[in-house]
Amino acid sequence: MSLVAKLFGKGKGEKGPTPQDAIQKLRETEDMLMKKQEFLEKKIDQELTTAKKYGTKNKRAALMALKRKKRLEKQLEQIDGTLSTIEFQREALENANTNTEVLKNMGYAAKALKQAHNSMNVDDVHDLMDDIAEQQELANEISTAISTPAGFGMDMDEDELLAELEELEQEELDEKMLNVEGAMDPLPSVPSTSLPSNPAKKKEDEDDEMAELAAWAN
Repeated sequence: MSLVAKLFGKGKGEKGPTPQDAIQKLRETEDMLMKKQEFLEKKIDQELTTAKKYGTKNKRAALMALKRKKRLEKQLEQIDGTLSTIEFQREALENANTNTEVLKNMGYAAKALKQAHNSMNVDDVHDLMDDIAEQQELANEISTAISTPAGFGMDMDEDELLAELEELEQEELDEKMLNVEGAMDPLPSVPSTSLPSNPAKKKEDEDDEMAELAAWAN
């Protein structure tokens, strides 16, 4: 039988304490020792006060108070060491308990993951992903076809449309030019009758004719 089993009265067939139980016991022990520590500190202060009180008046009583103070301080040191050991042991148990819980949960998750994968097949997964990709591509094609207008002149030649636009622009320009010309004052019309001949020229011709007639008469 191990020393721990002897101390706690555990035999071979008896189940040991759980980490939670051990941690709780250690915390209770810490609380007890801390209360003992506070008691000793008060007693030390009292013995110191007693030693100062007697001083040179009663050296024997003062020395006895100092001796008790030394013993109490020794106990206080032992309790401090015990508390450090218990605190270290408690922290180790808490870490071990945490690791145990973590491993337990990780094992549980691993079993759940294995159970989930048992119902899956890699080839089936690849086939499923291929089907999804194919259906997605088909859906995109359908969306594109639906969103594209049909029978609304989408196949018209752009050059032909540009030429027609230029014709419309030219017609509009010509119309503006005609409107500008119509707004201007009209030029005077050309007279239909012939202008009168030169009077001086006409008189000269008559004189020539008279002279010619006179020459025939002689």
